[in-house]
Amino acid sequence: MSDSASPSKITFEQALDTLQKTVKKLESGELSLEDSLKSFEEGVKLSRFCQSYLSEAEKRVEILTKISNTGEPELSSFDTKKD
Repeated sequence: MSDSASPSKITFEQALDTLQKTVKKLESGELSLEDSLKSFEEGVKLSRFCQSYLSEAEKRVEILTKISNTGEPELSSFDTKKD
């Protein structure tokens, strides 16, 4: 993630797209060692951001699909606001 694309200003889809482009650059073998390291660092940050986003989405799905002991859907609220 470049300095202009902080995690709070980027969507999951944008992060994933940038990560895919970063991987392609690294796989091309055309980057210098320094540029490869910078790209790798950016890729790690993007990967962590995406993983965090997916983990949060999974928690929300679990809350939404929870079934009570009586077999009825169990309604719960969840906080969608990010810090």
